[in-house]
Amino acid sequence: MSSVWLRLGSWVEVAWAIRVMVVRGAPAIAIAGAYGLALAVQEGADRAVASAGLLAARPTAVNLRAVLERLAGLDDEALLTAACAEHALDVANNRALGQAGVALLQDALASRNGVLTICNTGSLATGGHGTALGMVRSALAAGVALHVFALETRPYLQGARLTAHECPEDGIPCTLITDGMAGALLATGQIGACVIGCDRVAQNGDAANKIGSLGLAVLCRHYGVPFFVAMPTDTLDRDCADGDAIPIEERDGDEVRQVQGTPIAPAQVPVWNPAFDVTPAALITAWVTEQGVWRLPFPNG
Repeated sequence: MSSVWLRLGSWVEVAWAIRVMVVRGAPAIAIAGAYGLALAVQEGADRAVASAGLLAARPTAVNLRAVLERLAGLDDEALLTAACAEHALDVANNRALGQAGVALLQDALASRNGVLTICNTGSLATGGHGTALGMVRSALAAGVALHVFALETRPYLQGARLTAHECPEDGIPCTLITDGMAGALLATGQIGACVIGCDRVAQNGDAANKIGSLGLAVLCRHYGVPFFVAMPTDTLDRDCADGDAIPIEERDGDEVRQVQGTPIAPAQVPVWNPAFDVTPAALITAWVTEQGVWRLPFPNG
């Protein structure tokens, strides 16, 4: 597979890219939103309209709201510099988060080296290095023997298209599996840990992530495999009491009826297509942040 770079010249184009998942992954969405707001100022657009439009592009990822709120009080002249600073901060936070997770993975993988993950949480989903995949990168650099098993992540196939592309490029041992194979793989005893990212975490620890994450957590609990959530602190929504209050984006049914534009199901069949599910805190072993490993109750912000 090859990489294609798109040049976006307006905040409307940035919002489009976020909405159709050209830009995806909560940290990358936030960074794109910051640059989109800077573009709005450069093109003379209404800042309030642009901010609202960018925020509406993906409702579940709270990082986007956090960065737009931080930029809201800045002068127009300072926006581009601030957007660049947000980008650099995300990379630094990713590296700190990755390092914080090394000891967890080292312990979990002492007797079985498989790491199960879903969606894509690496440099393609962030400013660089990654969150859950950043933990893997950091552990590998520290000498931890591991092998990633990446779920394809239906229906949008971020695991197949992105994680399976990114891992070999970075020398990370990786095997691709279908979503339905996770239980069978766990039953083999190869998996020592499951690591996922998140788009929003409630104050009680419930975590919204790509659809399929909840099923993984249930399976991991059954097989006694620790389940780690890589959580940049921007992803923690302290105004959200629990997972029931997290808005879940529902997407077009054709994403399920088709695979990359090729029909695989009757065009008229109804489809339920939530982009995310919510994993209850009780199924999560630890939340790994750039500030260290957290367990409940979370530190006060």
